[in-house]
Amino acid sequence: MSARTKRTYSLRPETIHRVRELAARYGTSQDALVDTAVERLDRTLREEAETSAWAAAAHDPEFVAESSQIAAAFDEPDRWPE
Repeated sequence: MSARTKRTYSLRPETIHRVRELAARYGTSQDALVDTAVERLDRTLREEAETSAWAAAAHDPEFVAESSQIAAAFDEPDRWPE
């Protein structure tokens, strides 16, 4: 188990109520619930950033040309690892 640090946050009463309610519903601690929520939010934001980067790359002529060259290099079936 990783080290824990006690923190104090100022949350709206509605948020506190939801954290308590969700922790009780899912049979977990409030700390574990907040850990999971923060990890999920972080993962979602990173995935959105990566999606945006790939979308931008699709419109970058240099990237498109380079990826086309790479695809052509592996165009033959015998060039793929088995």
